[in-house]
Order: sequence, then structure tokens, then C-alpha cells
Amino acid sequence: MLTSICGINWGDEGKGRMVDLLSEKFDVVCRYQGGNNAGHTVINERGRFILNLLPSGILRESVVNVMGPGMVIDIKHLCGEIAKLREGGIKISPENLKISDKAIITMPYNVLQDIMEEDRLTKATGKPYGSTRRGIAPVYADKYMKKAFRMGELLNTDILYKRLKDIVDWKNMTIKAYGFNPVTVEEMIEYFETYGKPLIDYITDTGIYLNQADKAGKNIMFEAQLGALRDIDFGIVPYTSSSSTIAAYAPIGAGVPNLKLDNSIGIMKAYSSCVGAGPFTCEYFGENAEKLREAGGEYGAATGRPRRVGPFDVVASRYGIRCQGADEIALTKLDVLSGYKEIEICIHYLLNGKRIDEFPFTDVLDMCKPVFEKVKGWNCDISKCRKPQDLPKEALEYIKLLEKLCDCKIKYVSVGAERDAYVEMF
Repeated sequence: MLTSICGINWGDEGKGRMVDLLSEKFDVVCRYQGGNNAGHTVINERGRFILNLLPSGILRESVVNVMGPGMVIDIKHLCGEIAKLREGGIKISPENLKISDKAIITMPYNVLQDIMEEDRLTKATGKPYGSTRRGIAPVYADKYMKKAFRMGELLNTDILYKRLKDIVDWKNMTIKAYGFNPVTVEEMIEYFETYGKPLIDYITDTGIYLNQADKAGKNIMFEAQLGALRDIDFGIVPYTSSSSTIAAYAPIGAGVPNLKLDNSIGIMKAYSSCVGAGPFTCEYFGENAEKLREAGGEYGAATGRPRRVGPFDVVASRYGIRCQGADEIALTKLDVLSGYKEIEICIHYLLNGKRIDEFPFTDVLDMCKPVFEKVKGWNCDISKCRKPQDLPKEALEYIKLLEKLCDCKIKYVSVGAERDAYVEMF
């Protein structure tokens, strides 16, 4: 069984929490795209963990975790993430963590490029992209210009270091144009030596491993980072990530383009949240935003930035479900709405006075106005609910309404941050 866990909206939907929960049923969990520009927060009996690069299955001893060729890996960050998890009692070894030899290495100069360009945009236009400043766009650009380094090259540094000088010279042309001091070959060699060598035993052909696992009848989960609206092709360009967050890309980004998904589980929140710049039609401001942000603890796991928040957005969610080919939905953070007597839902947009039910092209999103409808809230604690019949009538009605409006079955409902704080619907 090959299953994808993917975000329906802007990211930050709670995928890590759901992957951690559902991974009990899987033998392998594979991250197939992105880098350390977003985080998955997982709370279980061992504590609270923030994962930026490692698959969320790393918190279960029985699960093998794969970092696929579609990823970009900041090796310094990864070494730090592994060390932090080990301090928390998590066992990590080549038996339960396998890193694709084809995954791309995020270099220090990629991070510098990201920072330089965000600062330039801020000064020149006052409108930066809202990057996490972790080098993601520059390293993906290097990948498609065929000037990036791959994890497998760490296994033969004689060849790697011969390539290094030409690429550093090329990269310094850009760095100096921004008015910054150039990087040196020696600094980059030190980066590889310090943070690359500790990872050598984990590097392998993950395509071979995953094909063998599939033939052996193993259950494999593909874990995405961010959501459909951050996809490089289908998202709100240019306010997106630089990789494909779409479920259909999962086998490719995992290294097994010959395999096909059996199931796509979409993750969406019971309300909306968004990190970074760009159009966010249903956004709340002022007191409404502060109340929802504090109730949901809406601060970025990777950056700590306050997330923009708003009510559930039907237009964006329906589009995300279609992009992800979601067969079923896991609805997260329903408990956050427990303090509301009335709950708003963004049911459609208005563009120049005309009703919009389909998610529009990015250029006109800023001109769209949200149309809200109110439904009755349950205004009581639901964090102890474990069965559908435990939920208040109004909560069940809210779930059923979202199912109807989005035309997709909601199978799981999260009512708290803990691993067992969820309801499996009928």
C-alpha cells in the first residue's frame, strides 16, 4: 500500500502530527520534496519534537525513514536535528534512516543568496517574497541549472572537490554583485568535511530500497512538506516553495517513479493559517486574528514567525483537494474553535462584485473579497472526545458541512496535539 500524506492549503496544516499518528500502520515513511524551510511539530509520550528535514516517522522505532531525491538537504541543519532528537532519546541509525544519494545539498552560499535577495526586495519594493531565508529557492535553481551537489558525491570527495572551484567561482559572481564578500573553496570544503562525513553511512540508493520494500508488501507512506497552495506549479506564484508539494509527485520525489499511489490523504485545518507574504483572501485582522492565533498557537515551527490566520476557506480548500487528488481528509485543530459561540466560514469570493467559486489565478487574488457565513459553534471543550458520538452536535454539523462544501470525506478529526487526541469518523 502506497499512501501520500499531503497539505491541502498553505502548509502548516498539521501534517507531522497526522503522519506520526498514522505511521503506526506503516513500515516506511518517506519525505519526497522540500528542505528545512518548514517544520512539523509532533507531540507524543516522549515529548515535543520539531522536525524540519527528518520524516515524521523517525519518532517510531519500528519505522524506516527515507529522505528522497526530491529533497534539498542542509547537512549542517540535519546534523543538528539528529543530535537534538538523540538528546530526546530517539534512536537514529542507518537501519532506520536512509538518505538518497540523489538528494541535493543546500550550500551556505545558497542561504546567503536567499538572504541577500530578500533584503534587496525589501529595500527596493517593500515586498519580499516572505522566504524563510534558508536557501531553498537558490538551491533548487542550482539543481535545474545542473550546478548543485548531490549527497552521493560525499562518497567520493576527490571528484567532488575538483568540481567545487568552478562552481564557487561562478557563484561568487552573483555574491559580489550584491556587494558581499565572496565565499572560498576552503570554507566549502570545511562545510563538507564537518557536516557531510557524519552522514556518509546513511547515504544509499533509496529507489532500490523502496522498490524492494514494495515488492515485499511493505506499507509505504509519502510525506509532503507545505501544501497545495505552495506548489511551484499550482500554488500562488511567486509566494510558493520551489518544489512540487503535490501528491502525484510523491513517487518521483521519493525515487520510485515506476510506482503508483494507492491512496492520498489530504490534511487541512478546521480554519485557515498562512506563513509568509502573498494573497490570503480569508485573512482576519486585529482582535479576530489575535484571538484565533493565540488559541491555535499559530507560530511557524521552522521560523517562529506569527502565522496569518482566518476562517476556513472553502474556495482554497476545494482547489487544494483537487490538486492533491485527495481520497479522504484528516481535519486538524478542531479543538481550537471550541471557544467560539459562532464560527465563520469563507464560502466564496467576490471579484469586482462577481461571485467566484473556483480558486483564481494569482494576479487577481488580491482583488478578491471573502464572503463569510456564520454557523453555530459548540463553545465547550472537545479535547477528551475519542468517538464521533462524543462530539457535540454542533461540532458534528460543522464537520459534515465542510465535507459537503468541499466534496470530500473527512475520516480523521484531530481534537488535540497529543498522539491519541483524535476521532475516527464513521
